[in-house]
This record gives sequence, structure tokens and C-alpha cells, in this order.
Amino acid sequence: MRIGILGASDIAFRRFLPALQKCKDFTYAGVATRTLKKGDPFQEKFGGEVYDGYDALLADESIGAVYVPLPPALHFEWGKKVLESGKHLLMEKPFTTTPPEAEALLAVAGEKNLAVHENYMFLYHSQLEKVKELIASGELGELRLLRMAFGFPKRAAGDFRYTRALGGGALLDCGGYPVRLATELLGESARVTQARLCQPQGYEVDLYGSAVLENDAGLCAQVSFGMDNAYQCQLEIWGSKATLIAPRIFTAGADLKPKLILRTSSGEQTMDLEADDQFLHSIETFVRCIADGDFRRWHRVDLLRQGRMVETVREKGERR
Repeated sequence: MRIGILGASDIAFRRFLPALQKCKDFTYAGVATRTLKKGDPFQEKFGGEVYDGYDALLADESIGAVYVPLPPALHFEWGKKVLESGKHLLMEKPFTTTPPEAEALLAVAGEKNLAVHENYMFLYHSQLEKVKELIASGELGELRLLRMAFGFPKRAAGDFRYTRALGGGALLDCGGYPVRLATELLGESARVTQARLCQPQGYEVDLYGSAVLENDAGLCAQVSFGMDNAYQCQLEIWGSKATLIAPRIFTAGADLKPKLILRTSSGEQTMDLEADDQFLHSIETFVRCIADGDFRRWHRVDLLRQGRMVETVREKGERR
């Protein structure tokens, strides 16, 4: 199947296309851009066409799927156009900025029997499976607390993340990662019990925040995020017997060999894991959504749940 890209974004160039080259199920068709010159580096390195505008790519009937790495506020508009053009949709996170928008896109996808996928890549890295194995083995003992944090220093002036009209804000940009991880580890009964979003004077979006999630067993996850912070990308699981730390849980690149740190009263053990391409595995999950109708339906439920969880963090955080 031929797949195209809406928008000559940095993540599409640096992460998506190198991973796509390893995927036997897709052929790269080209990138659509409103400024043709921005497409030149894509064509020089990866081949493909440079489409003059997003509508031109969607009009190409030879393309069966589209990757959308646009700013979040544009996800609903262009995601809907992708689906209405009869193409499967791989959406960069967040899928949409509100749950009603997500529901509307999923309705269109259902009507047209099309696949959708939200690109939270870290879910598909083998290190997360290792974390789950260690939890299940009982090596950590009974779980007492989960902590997950994702944040980075302030970006350059003009970055869309600091513009409300483009769907900016720390919650939508980096907060979704730890929220998604918390729900993954807490299970289906996970719910947000409290949250806080911080919007310093002079900014039109939240720059950092935190939340607490809890499941029916009483296990809590403390979530923190920010885009004016010292860099942090960590999961910490505190158990009755040991503490497990994953220092690069969200952003382990394809060439990085991540480490897990296991701390007990008798010392510290470092586990060296194999490198893994989480972007490739996310694309492969998209392929599975296209091929497997049952998996596709389950995947939509999971996607909508994430949107509602993030929206609850927003509602509770903004009421403080």
C-alpha cells in the first residue's frame, strides 16, 4: 500500500520515514506541503513526490494511507478529509484535541471501514514488555506507587506548542505520554483523581502540570509533564521488595540500548536491553489495524479512552 504524509514536519523526516523504509507493507508515495521548497529534502533523501498542498495528495487515488504529523488543532480537520477521501489514517499524537472530535473521526472511519491509529510509539518498544514481565514476576513485590514524568526545556520562539490556536500546551504535547503509560499499567479501572495545570503569566497555554490516577485496587500513579523543564523521561515503579526505574521510557530511539535499574536494600542492578525501533512497531500496529477488523475495533476503544482521560486531566487541572 502506498502511504503519503501531510506536512513536511521534522518528526516525519527524522523518525517516520527511516522507520517506514523498514516496513515491507508500505511504499512511500510522497509528502504534501504548502511550500514546495520544504519538500525538497524529503525528495532528495527518500524519493517520492512533493505534492503542492494537502488536497493534492488526498486526490491521488493510488495512495491508500496517510500519516498526519500536523499541529494538534489541525488533526480533526485534516483527519476527517483523509478518511473522507477513503484512506486509512495514522495520526500523530494527540489524535484530536477533544473527545467529541475523536468520536466524530471514529464515526467516519467506522462508516467507511477504515483504520485509524494514534502514534504513541513508546507503547510498542520491547522495554515496556520487559517492565511488565518484571511486575508480573513478583520481583518488585506488591506495587506501592507508580511515577512517570516527561518534560523538556523550552523550545524556540514561534514553536506551535506555545500557541493556543494550534492546539499547544504541555498537556496535549507531552502530558499524554505519562497519562497513557499510567492507564496502561493501572488497567481498565484507571481514573483521574486530581490534576493541576500551570499557565504562567504571559503565556496562552499550560507549560507544565501533574495528575494523580488510581485504579480499583488502590494503586496510584503520579504523573508529571512540562515543556519549560529540565529534561526528564522516566518511569519509576516502587514496590515492597524493589524499585524499578526506566530512564528513557518514552523516547528510546531505534539505535538506543535502554537500561532498566533495579534497586533493592542490598544494592542496585542495571539491566542492559536491546535496541528496538518503536516507530517501526507503531507503523506495524497501524498495518494490523488495516488488516484485522476485530483488532481495529478494540483499538478505537483504546484510542477514545485516552482522549477522555486527557480531557479529564484538563478539566480537573483548570478548575484549581
